[in-house]
Amino acid sequence: MNDLLIPKFKADFDLTQTQANLVQSAFFGAYFLVSLAYFLISAAKGDPINRIGYKNGLVLGLIVAGLGCFMFYPAAVSKSYPLFLGAMLIVGAGVTLIQIAANPYVSILGPEASAPARLNLSQGINSLGYVIAPLIGGILIFGNEIYNDQAGGVDSLKLPYVGLGVAFIALAVIFKMITLPEFTQEGEVEAGVRAFRHKHFIWGWLAIFFYVGSEVAVGSILINYLGDAGVMGLSETSAAHFLSFYWGGVMIGRLMGAISLSNIKESKKYGFMVLSAAIATAIIYANATFKEKVTNGHHINPMDIIPYVGLVVLSFVFFVLGQSKPGRMVGLFALMATLLTVFSMATHGQLALWSIVGIGLFNSIMWSNIFTLSIRGLGRDKAQGSSLLVMMIVGGAVLPLIQGILMDAKGVRISLAVVLVGYVYLVFFGFFGSKSGKLLTEEEEEKAITAGH
Repeated sequence: MNDLLIPKFKADFDLTQTQANLVQSAFFGAYFLVSLAYFLISAAKGDPINRIGYKNGLVLGLIVAGLGCFMFYPAAVSKSYPLFLGAMLIVGAGVTLIQIAANPYVSILGPEASAPARLNLSQGINSLGYVIAPLIGGILIFGNEIYNDQAGGVDSLKLPYVGLGVAFIALAVIFKMITLPEFTQEGEVEAGVRAFRHKHFIWGWLAIFFYVGSEVAVGSILINYLGDAGVMGLSETSAAHFLSFYWGGVMIGRLMGAISLSNIKESKKYGFMVLSAAIATAIIYANATFKEKVTNGHHINPMDIIPYVGLVVLSFVFFVLGQSKPGRMVGLFALMATLLTVFSMATHGQLALWSIVGIGLFNSIMWSNIFTLSIRGLGRDKAQGSSLLVMMIVGGAVLPLIQGILMDAKGVRISLAVVLVGYVYLVFFGFFGSKSGKLLTEEEEEKAITAGH
């Protein structure tokens, strides 16, 4: 939804790109502030999630995010951009708490060796929301003939965000009522930044910063990029269609990644990967064409998405070449994202369109693989390491802001240089920086935690 808000606020409040990108700075800045506070508390008094439980951590995060969504209503009434940014800060704080609880929880639900597969699966399901949100949000925020008659300007944000607030609170109630497996760690997290004793963790810590920052920067600029006269010259409504393809690519890759890293027999694994990719691609296309009919936007023919299908096939080849090795897969996918970024900076028309949209497909496996590669072998330091990794989601606040400054000064193409730097670093991490960490068996990890190292 943030990617839709940026062009909306830019137009309605007459902002520069730098000012509009403060939406991401507020949202992802909350990740840094909340994660920093969480880390300081954990280092001084023990892991807070270990005290209140993973389920209560999720419930708390959902409630905070819901309250932030409700704040959009008074912000729209007063037509105050600073109040909108404050609301985004609160939403980001809630989502940060959810991330801190959910990611390590999914990781410890089974053996460490299969943690990337579980995170890829959960993130793949999560990515379905990225596909649906541009459809519903684009209609409600940018409007069509129905909504234009009812509300204009920032008033169009009231309904979708109050609805989101209700959904968050409803989920909080559901999570409070259901039963989830309990996991606790004996003792307290020791004082000091112990996670940084592990060299591979430091490289992974920086990798999260560059990955999230690059992914968010591309999503933030996509509508403006496709609207640029030198690229495609699409309207905001038409350009918003392709957010479904960008974030949908993340879903495709994560579903294939979950299957690739699973224990399914090799004879069946590739078939399931192809099937999941085909179904997901069909959902994305159906979503985009439905939105096009509702909003009378840019028409997308089946033949138009052949380049996108080609990139999906290429990602499948990379999964085969990666041989289910998380580090190698990060390196290969980052290398492809680097090349697509270069094409986006140097081309126009359909080639530019599918180059920038295709980056989402190769972002897909980054989060889960970087996260698990970074915390593997940390033993007792794993909880502290998790909070420090979530802290570096602040890249989503920093890189889009730098990109906005570059865009205002040098144009939309040059601003992608920020993204290019991020993916080049991820190539290094995947092929080299991630190699320092030792993957522990369940028995070895238990011994490490018991011994306190």
